[in-house]
Amino acid sequence: MGEVVGAGLLAHVPTIVLPEVTRRELNGGPDTTLVPGLQKLRADVFEKDDYDTVVVLDSHWATTVEFVTTAHDRRAGLFTSEELPRGMCRMPYDFPGDPELAHAVARYADKHGTWITPIDDPYLPIFYATVNLWTHLGVRDDPYLGDPGKRWMSIGVCQTADTEDFLRLGRALGDAIAATDRRVLLIASGAMSHTFWPLREIRDHEASDPVHIFSPEARAADEERIGWLEDGDHARMLDTMPEFLKFKPEARFGHYLMMIGALGEHACKAPGRLYSEYENSVGTGQVHIWFDRPENGWTA
Repeated sequence: MGEVVGAGLLAHVPTIVLPEVTRRELNGGPDTTLVPGLQKLRADVFEKDDYDTVVVLDSHWATTVEFVTTAHDRRAGLFTSEELPRGMCRMPYDFPGDPELAHAVARYADKHGTWITPIDDPYLPIFYATVNLWTHLGVRDDPYLGDPGKRWMSIGVCQTADTEDFLRLGRALGDAIAATDRRVLLIASGAMSHTFWPLREIRDHEASDPVHIFSPEARAADEERIGWLEDGDHARMLDTMPEFLKFKPEARFGHYLMMIGALGEHACKAPGRLYSEYENSVGTGQVHIWFDRPENGWTA
């Protein structure tokens, strides 16, 4: 029987793939904590051999009438961001996929009252919510070659979905992982509160200090929830989603909701470990939080 062996809410912001000198210039001297956090997470978790597949719940991949899973045998190419082509330009990626798991997730759609389609079109776009984290956590010595033993696949965030829809996708994902005998790491790739400063002000708010978060109220909501996640209080996270949505979490926080749907929702008590400080990115709240599988299971 397969299982999720680790999961995390991880920040994918463009600054993490910029050169260190550029990051320090934007930050007024010190480096962001997000990059060394990913380096430590890689050493602690992703360089271990006790998992088969990484599933990225990609908050930048907005579908409309269904959830979509990538079902490629392999994905490879050069990525240039349509959003920020100056900073993310011709980034190489190359990794095996997991079509068996992708199709298994879709088979559980009806059981959970949702719509899921696996797609293996070689021209399907890829997004930096996947590429940036793979660059830190999946790439090996040659930047054009991923670890051939570790599969990566992505699932999009349906833009017409609500909290219940995201949880249903997570339930289907959890069932599929169990049925395919996979040992999986889940990455909820995205931000917390997510309001950008306006263009004429944005360059005044590029530093990582959370004083630059778009509003004090959004910062307080993020920091409160980070505390709940550290305590493993996922039930409170779910119960207060209507209040959190007022602060426009990225993708309606679908990336986290899909993850926790696969981990047992209210019954999940797994505490989180911070792999970064809470940081600003031009108004938005960013943090790395990792959840290890508890000894007796996610819902023990």
